[in-house]
Amino acid sequence: MTALASPKPSRFRRKMNSIWTYLSKPQNTILLALGIILTVTTIFPMVTIVRDTVRLHPGSVDTNANAADAQVEVMGETYTTYNWTNLFTDNITTRVGRERVTRSVASIYLWTPLLNSIFISIFACFGAILYGGVFAYLVTRTNLKLKKYLSSIFIFPYIMPQWTLAVMWQNLFNSNVVTGGNDGLLTSVFGVHMPLWWCQGIFPVSIVLALHYAPFAYILIGGIFRNMDANLEEAATILNTPRWKTFLRVTLPLVKPAILSTILLVFSSAMGSYPIPHYLKLNTLSTQYVGMSSNRAGQASILAVIMMLFGFLILIVNQRTTSGRKNFTTVTGKSGQTSVVNLRSGKYIVAVIFFITTLATGILPIILFAIETFLPNPGDYSFLTNGIAGHMTTKWWMTAENVTENGMYGQKGILFNSEIWNAFGGTLIVAVLCALCAGTIGTLIGYCVSKNRRSKWAAYVNNMAFLPYLMPSLAVGVAFFVFGSNVGIYNTFLLLVLAGTVKYIPFASRSALNSMMQLSGEIEEAAIIQDIPWWKRMTRIIIPIQKTSIISGYLLPFMTCLRELTLFMLLCGQGKIITTMLGYFDEMGLYAFSSGINLILIVVILLFNTLVNKLTGASLDAGIGGGK
Repeated sequence: MTALASPKPSRFRRKMNSIWTYLSKPQNTILLALGIILTVTTIFPMVTIVRDTVRLHPGSVDTNANAADAQVEVMGETYTTYNWTNLFTDNITTRVGRERVTRSVASIYLWTPLLNSIFISIFACFGAILYGGVFAYLVTRTNLKLKKYLSSIFIFPYIMPQWTLAVMWQNLFNSNVVTGGNDGLLTSVFGVHMPLWWCQGIFPVSIVLALHYAPFAYILIGGIFRNMDANLEEAATILNTPRWKTFLRVTLPLVKPAILSTILLVFSSAMGSYPIPHYLKLNTLSTQYVGMSSNRAGQASILAVIMMLFGFLILIVNQRTTSGRKNFTTVTGKSGQTSVVNLRSGKYIVAVIFFITTLATGILPIILFAIETFLPNPGDYSFLTNGIAGHMTTKWWMTAENVTENGMYGQKGILFNSEIWNAFGGTLIVAVLCALCAGTIGTLIGYCVSKNRRSKWAAYVNNMAFLPYLMPSLAVGVAFFVFGSNVGIYNTFLLLVLAGTVKYIPFASRSALNSMMQLSGEIEEAAIIQDIPWWKRMTRIIIPIQKTSIISGYLLPFMTCLRELTLFMLLCGQGKIITTMLGYFDEMGLYAFSSGINLILIVVILLFNTLVNKLTGASLDAGIGGGK
């Protein structure tokens, strides 16, 4: 007798079996869940902004009679095209002196801020690459002196709050004759009045942004310089190629990927910067949005959509540039040495130049903020010419009672001001929760993507995790502001943590992914053979091996969140976190309190940075050559 053949399983059964096999692997299940979560938390807030551009906003200009002509009703919701037509087609009449001038709404509220944003982003990219790239080359490829000091101080402007250098620029160059208010340090000491274009506008904003983001270029380009194969340059030298031609034809093509990455990161960050244009009086998309959000909310949301489109464009460019990178190899293999350029006596001259510039950008801001908190009239540096006696006070720190005179406006001193310390406590809570959430999710993304390297879903999740980093911070903040207002969680720690987690996941995911890609799959396979569960493999094998990178994935969101303003300023009221109190004290004229808050933030961030370096040995300039 012949055996009967077993019936062939149906197509549905085969499909279910394949799904069950796929989900039986923990990395696949986690990746599927994270993809859904990231899609909801990233895309849905963005969709709410787009929806906000076609909604009526009670109390704003959108509710005037013209809006009624463009209303439609869809499923019980009222929508209007008025916000778009008003921004792009309407005119507005303003008075300039005795004359009335008619200009388009778009030129005032859109094109001028947009062009300013693009210009400062381009100039910031150029300045950051020039300054940071030259410094990276000098540290890694020359015999420059004071490398260890210069490398550690060079990254200070990025570690410190973004607006630090902007405030320092004001304290140095403002004058009563040109900008109004108190004279800055240069005017008080030397009587020099800098022109208005130097004190405010595109030029100072571009310079400050370039200095703030130059560490980006230093870290990215310096890493390439440090690990560059010397055989390529040696081959050109043997062929009697001039050094300048070797640099242009061999060295620059090798660092091209790092330069492109720097351009993308700096451009997207500068596009959404708010504090620096705000302090240096430049009208950009970010400052224009804040100015329009109360009385032209619909048109303001259109500006946020435009900023988001730049983020998507940058993501596309990033994908195109990284997918088509060229590889350069030599027949003889990789050299273990790097060629070092002898600067001769210039190694001392260049070191002195960078010593002065890093002193001005890294140390001087801390000194000026500290001095500001002891001046009776912050910003008045006349004591430098008239003597210190009678020109210093501790009232801004030590006043223990509510005082209405002496310029205190009913505020207690910083050390006794419960509002300041409650806000600082709120900042710590948000930073810790954001670090825990972003670090955990980012680590899981890095692990799961490394296990599914060729999966399209893994690529999608990886891109979705990285997208918020390429989005301007204000655009992300606006998205969560509209989303939080719609679901009733505005001005809560939940909304702050949610926005911070989504924005900072790329820090942890990229750090974890880079480290997990270097981990051999045989290590985990050996544990699987012994039937060790997944959670134990993670806690006993994978995390201990890659603990340095994983810890960095938690610490970077924590330290960044401490100094965040642009992302959070729309999501909560004044006093919820400490950075949102800066504008309040500036409006009251309590500049010493603003300087004190800046000083507290800088000191705390630097202390945490030093503590991290001591405990983990990790630093931003590690591996570039600054330790030598």
